[in-house]
Amino acid sequence: MARDTTDQTPLSSVSDMTAYLAAGSRSKEQFRIGTEHEKFVFFRADNSPVPYFGDASISALLKGLQEKSGWEPIMDGDNIIGLGEPTGMGAISIEPGGQFELSGAPLENIHQTCKESNQHLATLREIAEPMGIRFLGIGGSPKWTLAETPRMPKSRYDIMSRYMPKVGTKGLDMMYRTCTIQVNLDFSSEEDMRRKMRVSMKLQSLATALFASSPFTEGRPNGLSSWRGDIWRDTDNRRAGLLDFTFRDDFGFHDYVEWALDVPMYFVVRDGRYHDCTHVTFRQFMNGALKGEIAAWEPTMGDWTNHLSTLFPDVRLKRFLEMRGADGGPWRRICALPAFWVGLLYDDAALAAADELTKNWTFEEVNALRDVVPVQGLKAGIKGHSLFDVAREVVGISRNGLKSRARLNGDGQDESVFLAPLDEVLAKKGTLADDLLMLYHGRWNQSVEPVFEEYQY
Repeated sequence: MARDTTDQTPLSSVSDMTAYLAAGSRSKEQFRIGTEHEKFVFFRADNSPVPYFGDASISALLKGLQEKSGWEPIMDGDNIIGLGEPTGMGAISIEPGGQFELSGAPLENIHQTCKESNQHLATLREIAEPMGIRFLGIGGSPKWTLAETPRMPKSRYDIMSRYMPKVGTKGLDMMYRTCTIQVNLDFSSEEDMRRKMRVSMKLQSLATALFASSPFTEGRPNGLSSWRGDIWRDTDNRRAGLLDFTFRDDFGFHDYVEWALDVPMYFVVRDGRYHDCTHVTFRQFMNGALKGEIAAWEPTMGDWTNHLSTLFPDVRLKRFLEMRGADGGPWRRICALPAFWVGLLYDDAALAAADELTKNWTFEEVNALRDVVPVQGLKAGIKGHSLFDVAREVVGISRNGLKSRARLNGDGQDESVFLAPLDEVLAKKGTLADDLLMLYHGRWNQSVEPVFEEYQY
């Protein structure tokens, strides 16, 4: 997230918080696609990580992009920590370990998404090349230890870094050594949100398996297909993972609010300063827990929207739905991930088919699948079916949904062309993680160094 909110509107009731989420509902004609992707930043000369400060650095990249794009700098104290498009149509942010993220504009189709990401990467390369900097597109840092990974001077990350070791064993790895591709999608009503969230929550582990690309840690195979997926199994389980209540037929906005209220906060922002609030839940905050600790102790709408941004379930609800299960990956996957979910969720027949396919999947079964997918990938199973067979059916449903949308490019191609990377996975029965391991044990001669050359943007 590039910019934390400072909306001072008083917040006095649960109904206010529920209404905030419900206000995200929009007509189908207004549905948009917002794609986010992260990449590791490294020096071409020795594949080492790029620090925040210096002539060749993360801050220098941000300043170069700001000068070239005219986007507004986002500051944390004296440090530039992101860029915002002046009309709110996109942002650049940095993750805790210097991972560079584009939060794309809300676009109408995947053709535009692909063009946007291509333009972003081309501009970024133009600025980075004179500094000897390149970008790596996979899901987990393949070489650097946690100690070797730089830390960005961002206040919310300081608070998170102190808190994570208290609530899980892998939170710092999540922050500093993973990358993802995500897509943000709209809903038209509470019922539409419920159905989309239920389907996407159940299928998030399938996305983890299909997009798995993090088989290395500190220069060696880690025994996993998706190290990133495994990290999310023990990061902060009060605010992450599957949400059992989303499997209910009567789940609604209010249920998500009630869950979020009992999750510990990270911070509140007052006069540009971040106050550590990890010792209280948002419900306690609403009941006056910070009175006497900070001057402006009354909750605001900005506090609520910031809190929502610090929740990490596999599918996150804001005024849209965030699909959070996939590893980062090469450029074509930046297009494939949103295509996969748009095909499933933005066509009524496809959504109905996906809902029918998964209707008997219980929370316990899906949670068990989530536990084994990081190791087993598409070899995992549910309801007596291999995930590979499920993937073939689900990708087929997505393809039909994209064809039905009939959003064509200048060559008359619909958005289903962007599923090609997934077609390749299914055709060879192997993921990108499998490819990387095969290269490691073969042509790369048991070294991860070539990944920086062969999988850079």
